[in-house]
Amino acid sequence: MGNRGLLENSDHAVPGYLDGELHPQHALTLRVSYSALEGDSLVGFIAGHLTRRFACDGELEWINVDQERRGTDVASELLRLLAAWFVEQNAFRICVDVDPANTTARHFYMKHGAEDLNPHWLVWNDIKVVLGQR
Repeated sequence: MGNRGLLENSDHAVPGYLDGELHPQHALTLRVSYSALEGDSLVGFIAGHLTRRFACDGELEWINVDQERRGTDVASELLRLLAAWFVEQNAFRICVDVDPANTTARHFYMKHGAEDLNPHWLVWNDIKVVLGQR
């Protein structure tokens, strides 16, 4: 898979979001993304932004890991990078939209300290929990 293959195979809105052309509801301008590389190949990415949605300070917008790397530490490391960025921005209450039927994603987020906000959203009331802080 080429460097952009993972992006091209994911939601077509990702490039527009990363370029600052698309804005989720209640999103503030500041956003960030991190990539996981294996050699020259992109094996995962995560993106988030500051927000005011649901009284959250930030939102995890996307996380995507190559199918063959799922179940490894790639997603957890990406989540820790994004969590550290949120903390640097003094953004501690972070939400993420998760399809209620996506039990794998819900389990992943909850394993890292997220809690139910409503049927479609999870929240970290303090994202520092992802970093082992309180």
